[in-house]
Amino acid sequence: MARIAVAMSGGVDSSVAAGVLAAQGHQVIGFTLNLWPAWLTGETDAAAKACCGVGAVEDARAVARRLGIRHYVLNVREEFQRAVIDYFCDEYTEGRTPNPCIACNRAVKFSLLLNKALGLGFDYLATGHYARVRYDETRGRYLLLRAADARKDQGYVLYGLTQGQLARLTLPVGELDKARTRRIAGEMGLPVADKPDSQEICFVPGGDYREVVRFLRPEAMRPGPILDTSGRVLGEHRGMAGYTVGQRRGLGLAAERPFYVVALDTSRNAVIVGGETELLSDELEADGVNWIAVESLDDPRRCTARIRHAAREIPAEVAPLPRGRVRVRFDEPQRAVTPGQAVCFYNGDVVLGGGTIVRARGVAERARFNSHAQEALPVG
Repeated sequence: MARIAVAMSGGVDSSVAAGVLAAQGHQVIGFTLNLWPAWLTGETDAAAKACCGVGAVEDARAVARRLGIRHYVLNVREEFQRAVIDYFCDEYTEGRTPNPCIACNRAVKFSLLLNKALGLGFDYLATGHYARVRYDETRGRYLLLRAADARKDQGYVLYGLTQGQLARLTLPVGELDKARTRRIAGEMGLPVADKPDSQEICFVPGGDYREVVRFLRPEAMRPGPILDTSGRVLGEHRGMAGYTVGQRRGLGLAAERPFYVVALDTSRNAVIVGGETELLSDELEADGVNWIAVESLDDPRRCTARIRHAAREIPAEVAPLPRGRVRVRFDEPQRAVTPGQAVCFYNGDVVLGGGTIVRARGVAERARFNSHAQEALPVG
């Protein structure tokens, strides 16, 4: 039997992961990461409810007592501040929309915590993520597969895992659906069996991320112009970090037709708005790409692509570009492709890899380009 460290967040999924492994006879020890930002320690009610706050530590400790396993709390506040919260605020300052869960997985859970576990002599790290890991002998590679419960699949936020990390990772709830996970928790008598799933960013328990950005990066909340795509001033925004591509509500524009945020221009501190068709993109570029199922991408290949966690997958072609970037061309235009968000590539159940969106090529932009190119052609 293996010696396994379990990342226990205080939620039902990681609690069941620990319980299943313990029931299988493994030597299981729980670790909870104390991530709660020092500047929020006074928010006692928020801290009690947040998925990684002080309340989560107490829930994880209670589960460990019920399972009869040892449990430790690791203080990684400073690392979490640098790798996740500062990144989160900096991205909004630069006009991008970040995904803090991916940053946390990359820098904290599967780097800092995994390395800590291996350094302490553990064989594996387990988490409560809904995904599956398999070793493919034909390819000689570890594969990341979508969860058995497609509705809960979290492969999108795990695309950054390396071969070395996958070799030391086990995901016990990846074969379960959520209802079965809760039933197991109830059968084990775990005190979190009926605990609701967290719907918030862990360090934004009040639900308004703008307050965090305003506190840590006040310069990102400077007012500036709201422009249409022709450069005409339509109004004033209340801080560019408070807007994201695709947003319609909260623009404060009096107009006969609806406007949507189509871009954020940091050079002018401007929010650019347009009609719904100007939200459509048939192409994007991504960088920071990590490949799991293949060592590298040398030629264009067909896949399906997902541009946000809750989005459906779309058939696409992904092709290599210089400096490790990729270009993705969708079979059908996608709405609100957002710089800073992740794009994840799939082949059936297999997560091929993914990266960070850096720019989108819009349908309206391409139409204007083609129109101008036609006008420039010589007659006859």
